[in-house]
Amino acid sequence: MITALPRIAIAVADFAAAVHTFRDVFGLPVADFSDRTVADLGAHVGMCQPEGGSNIELMAPANPDQALSQALQKFLDRRGDGFYAMMLEAPDPNAEAAVLAERDLAVMALMRGAGGRDIHPRSNHGVLIRVYPDNSVRKLEGLAHLDPAISGVQTVVIATADAAKAADTYGRGYGLQTGPACVEEDRGVLGVICTPPKGAAIKLVSPVDVRRPFARAIANTLEERGEGLYGLVLHAADGPAALDRLRRRGLSLGGPEGNEAEVFGARIIIE
Repeated sequence: MITALPRIAIAVADFAAAVHTFRDVFGLPVADFSDRTVADLGAHVGMCQPEGGSNIELMAPANPDQALSQALQKFLDRRGDGFYAMMLEAPDPNAEAAVLAERDLAVMALMRGAGGRDIHPRSNHGVLIRVYPDNSVRKLEGLAHLDPAISGVQTVVIATADAAKAADTYGRGYGLQTGPACVEEDRGVLGVICTPPKGAAIKLVSPVDVRRPFARAIANTLEERGEGLYGLVLHAADGPAALDRLRRRGLSLGGPEGNEAEVFGARIIIE
């Protein structure tokens, strides 16, 4: 049984620059686990750990002899910086992998040194999913939090060709609670919300009326990159004030509603 969505990983070539952006520009508390992960996994790992929602994980290759570093480098060589994987949790990832395979999801062979099980993006509408054991994220206390008004990830937005069809994968396949497919007239998309027991919600969207800016942005993503992770929604207690602070820190904001930042190939949306 899937119990949580603890984090979403972004692969980056410049780890120090990514930590700086998320810590000093977005103002999120970032824990750098590289002292341990470079030795154990061959990769730099940093974790944005604000209150509420899911974490953002920053990952960069460090040791080409290690499997994780090789996988990250292959991703970067093929696609550049960007969303790498969405992490889920279950009490026993290997047992969960067996259940998911029975539901016709493409479970991959266990990667050397991995603490979780991978499900191929072709089963998940373009999203690499990794299933880890429960409580796989260690929370560090006392981290600097420049902008506590900005939360962790509240919603993971996935661009799909057919949100209703994708909802069957995340509902039937992963056993997530799935709401009805609803057309959002103002945004021009069909949307479905899937809710893990803990962590961010998953919003599956597909374009319906590309005259609407948001639907057009989703359609462009599908045309340019195919199905997959579109963006991460963070909440702010005062959205306009938070956006103003981010601009003053040098962040360029745009998108259909003027509240999106493209950083390291990943779209961050402040609402």
